[in-house]
Amino acid sequence: MQSSLPVSAIGAGFLAVLVSLAGPLAIFYQAAQAGHMSNQMFASWVWGITLGAALAGIILSWTLKAPVITAWSAPGTALLIPLFPALSIHEAVGAYLTAALLLLAIGLSGGFERLMAHVPKGVASGMMAGILLPFGLNAFKGMGTLPLLVCGMLAAFLIFKRLTPRYSVVLLLVAGIAIAVVTGQTHLASVQLQLVTPQFITPVWSWSSTFSLALPLVLTTLSGQYLPGMAILKSAGYDVPVRRVVAVNSVASILTAFTGGITIAIAAITAAMCTGRDAHEDPRKRYIAGIANGVFYLLAGLCGGSVVMLFAALPKELIVTLAGLALLGPITVNLAQIAEAPEREASVLTFLATASGMTFLGLGSAFWGILIGMAAHHVLRPAAATNPSPLLQQGDKHHAAHRHP
Repeated sequence: MQSSLPVSAIGAGFLAVLVSLAGPLAIFYQAAQAGHMSNQMFASWVWGITLGAALAGIILSWTLKAPVITAWSAPGTALLIPLFPALSIHEAVGAYLTAALLLLAIGLSGGFERLMAHVPKGVASGMMAGILLPFGLNAFKGMGTLPLLVCGMLAAFLIFKRLTPRYSVVLLLVAGIAIAVVTGQTHLASVQLQLVTPQFITPVWSWSSTFSLALPLVLTTLSGQYLPGMAILKSAGYDVPVRRVVAVNSVASILTAFTGGITIAIAAITAAMCTGRDAHEDPRKRYIAGIANGVFYLLAGLCGGSVVMLFAALPKELIVTLAGLALLGPITVNLAQIAEAPEREASVLTFLATASGMTFLGLGSAFWGILIGMAAHHVLRPAAATNPSPLLQQGDKHHAAHRHP
């Protein structure tokens, strides 16, 4: 049985947690600083978001037998920074609860499924490629500051990809840490074991927090998390019930909001690391990556204080390069789907708008990218053309049967 241990799937789950904590956690830390929160309060926030993501991810991955990767709303977290300190933490928790209840209602009503049913696959791939592209580009930006580390990781990635592609990302992580240690780029001696004592925060509701945080949080979570996240699962061949995914995440959000944990949702960026062949050759075994992701989240949450110190001890270039190279496969797949899509120009417009990183009216480029792409699709398609295969329907099978009779 030991020979069948899904090391690649477990490694993919760990890497997804690593990237989540290394990137979005930095935004969360900025929000804590803007709100003048204590280290104990910030550790409680970390405990809340990681516990919520862990429970939701484990439950969904196990029951659906699919790699459902969950995380806190990274675009939603960015909303906090300009609102603090005028917005109190008690009002923020009240807004978290309001947003969670609204998302639960949207999920149970089936409104999100109806929205997804009208998104062509090429447009969804354009959005995903646009979201992933900056991560791929950033993988090489560390060349100017730590050239030995970045070049060493790139060489290691090519070698591991050639010799053992299934474990290439896991081995790349090991190689990156080894290079950083040898070149003296780590400060691991400062890391200490520090458990978290969660702090209960009494929620306060106000019209101001509802309109300035709760409603934008719902919109950014739907457009920046659920829309690309469900597109990733669909493109990987997993037809999971959207209602159940949204419902479980919303319940987890309600439970963890009282400790300062912001909305839990399906992951977008890190989900791509656990749904492809690098996670496991057998798609039926990739759900193990989702469970492993939840377990590592749980461990990280219990030691929230140590997590902050650990990632501060590793060079930022290591995490950024690791994330970019790990996403090479998903970037390639989505770019290929853009090229093959019947709605190619609309898909390219979606890709460019999303990759631009634009923000307008408080909404990010993922939302505007999909909006621009859908508008272009309806304007540019031939009058006699039928609607393309919707993202959550089975039209792809008929399309494939027509091409390969």
